[in-house]
Amino acid sequence: MAIRRKKDDSVVQLLEETAEVPGERTSELIGGSGADLASAVPETMTITIDLPATVHATPEHEAAVAIDQFAINPVTDLSTMSISVIPSDHVQVPAAEPEPVSAEIPALPDGDHAYSRKSRVAGRPSTTPEPSAMLTDDRLLGSGKKRRRRPAPEGFWPAIVYGATLHLVNIGDSRRVRERKELEARIAKHFEGSTRFVPILTRKGGVGKTTITSLIGMAMADVREDRVIAIDANPDRGTLAERVTKQTRSTVRDVVTRAHSITDFTEFSTLVSRDETRLDVLASDTDPMLSEAFDENDYNVVADLAARFYSVVLTDCGTGIVHSVMRATLQRADAIVIVSGGSVDEARLASETLTWLEANGYGDLVKNAIVALNTSTHGTNLVKLEEIEAHFQSRVRDMVRIPYDPQLAAGSVIDYKNLKPLTRDAARELAALVADGLPTSRNA
Repeated sequence: MAIRRKKDDSVVQLLEETAEVPGERTSELIGGSGADLASAVPETMTITIDLPATVHATPEHEAAVAIDQFAINPVTDLSTMSISVIPSDHVQVPAAEPEPVSAEIPALPDGDHAYSRKSRVAGRPSTTPEPSAMLTDDRLLGSGKKRRRRPAPEGFWPAIVYGATLHLVNIGDSRRVRERKELEARIAKHFEGSTRFVPILTRKGGVGKTTITSLIGMAMADVREDRVIAIDANPDRGTLAERVTKQTRSTVRDVVTRAHSITDFTEFSTLVSRDETRLDVLASDTDPMLSEAFDENDYNVVADLAARFYSVVLTDCGTGIVHSVMRATLQRADAIVIVSGGSVDEARLASETLTWLEANGYGDLVKNAIVALNTSTHGTNLVKLEEIEAHFQSRVRDMVRIPYDPQLAAGSVIDYKNLKPLTRDAARELAALVADGLPTSRNA
């Protein structure tokens, strides 16, 4: 700081109180008189004063996060800004966490405690009490893995190899046998829920609806484990019961009359005829006057009763497509089969049946329909069957050609086992296609 000289004692007093002049010059000035001291002061003088370091107050935001548990002793050397932290006595140092102890995994029980007898000789008792789970089928019946064998193969060459090697080499079934088993698996499709209804219909009479109904029913009943029934719902004196050996004279009219008293399948089975394939057939009335009285309500009574005992119900419909029975049949239908003959008018009327169904709200049934082309009718040799097939394949899901068979052409009892192989294969293919279109699961 700079201080100007003044000729009074106040300046001397100020120098005595605040100024420090090192060396001998300072002593001389202080030891002299006031006048000499005042005269010795120069016009201007520079004095250097070391002021103490500025002490800053702790801001509030720093004080809020300060560590109260530790006392801070700052050092005098501010250039290093180092501090020493001295822990106080009341601070508790947390104890070290214990090391995790690994869980011990118990060893597996020996053969006496496990559900196995591999370590023991057959018939040897266990050293500890056995649980009931040890009484397995393999143990008691002797059907263990060592005794299990693949079933004997079917087919000419597979059977020869299997026999020649003393049942040591099993090459499996032949290709034809595998295809047959795959077809049977489709026919034996498992259904959950209520009964499936499949009507067989067309607007043209004499094209083989009854024959096709019989073939589908026999092919299904021959493979499936559940029950299949074919109902003759033709109000104009149907002939479905004449395709099997009759075992009763009962008809749909008897079922309607006795419906309230039928409580189990044994009673219902007395009203139907059973084929050798286990197909049950319920005949229509033989009296034209009574058959004409079979209406929608009567069909619903028969259908409701059949649904209690059968998984698949096939309905042989009449030609009256606008009859009330037809309405009740279509309302229950899960899939339909349209039958066409091999002549021009038969194919045309079958196609018109599809058109009528589409126009009356049954378009979904048409898309899922199967057409059976019966080539046993007259005029088949005069038309191009491939053109008929091409037409129907554009409108329905699929179609099957039923070849000519003298047994079918005779119009009498059908012996399913003695049909020509081609006819029987066609019937099985038709039954498989029908089963493919039926829903697998459905609420009752």
